[in-house]
Amino acid sequence: MTIVSTVAHYDALLAPVYEWMCGGIAQALQDGRADVAPFCPGRGLAVDLGAGFGRHAIPLAEAGYDVVAVDQSRALLQALAHNAGDLAIRTVEAALLDFRSHVDRPAALILCMGDTLCHLASREEVRRLVRHAAAALDPGGAFIATFRSYGDLPRGSRRIVLVRGDATRILTCMLEGEAEHVAVHDLLHERAPEGWGLRVSAYRKARIDPVELLQAATEAGLDARLGDGPKGFTTFVARKEGSLRS
Repeated sequence: MTIVSTVAHYDALLAPVYEWMCGGIAQALQDGRADVAPFCPGRGLAVDLGAGFGRHAIPLAEAGYDVVAVDQSRALLQALAHNAGDLAIRTVEAALLDFRSHVDRPAALILCMGDTLCHLASREEVRRLVRHAAAALDPGGAFIATFRSYGDLPRGSRRIVLVRGDATRILTCMLEGEAEHVAVHDLLHERAPEGWGLRVSAYRKARIDPVELLQAATEAGLDARLGDGPKGFTTFVARKEGSLRS
C-alpha cells in the first residue's frame, strides 16, 4: 500500500469520519472537557495544535480562554467552526510548526492532544515543536501533549486493531513498525444500499522517545513531567518558569 502524507490521509479517509470515530460530538466534547479540566477555568491565549473538529478547543473557549485552533485539515476546521458557534475560537489552517506565525501574544496554554505529536515527520520536528512552544509561552504557561511512543509494537495478528464499528461503518487499522516511524494502514468499510464498500489509506507516525522529549523540554527551559494518560496515551506536561501575567 502506498504511504501518503498525513494531510492526504486525512483528506482521503479520516476527516469525514473523525467525529464518528471519536464517538460522536457529544461524547468527544465530554472527553475533551475531562482532558482540559486541570487547566480550567482559565484566561488568556490558548493554542490548540491539531485542533480537529474542536474536542479541546471548544471546552477551552467555554472555560474562558481565547483560542487559536491550528490544523492542516480544512474539513475538520470547518466542522470546528460549525460546532463552536459564537465561542472565541479562531481557526488557522497551517502546519503545527508554523503556529507562531499565527499568534499575536504569548500563550497561557498550548495543547497538542490525541496522537497529534506523532503526526510530525520526525523526532527532530518533535524537538523543534517543543522549542517553539517554549518560546511562545507566557511565564507560568504550560505546554500539554499526549502521545503514544509506539516503542513496543504488537506482532502478528495483534497488529490489526478495530478502531470503531457499527451497523453501517467499520474502521480497522494495521500497524507496521519501522526504525523511527510506524506505518498506519487504515481500512474503512462503509455500508451503502448496494452493499459494503472499502476505502484504504496509509500514513506514517513518528515513534517518540519519551526520554528525548524530556531532554528537549529541559534544554528549552521548561520543567517537564511524563505521566500515564487515558487509553494508553502518555501525558507530557511542560511548564515555563515564572508567574502568569495579571
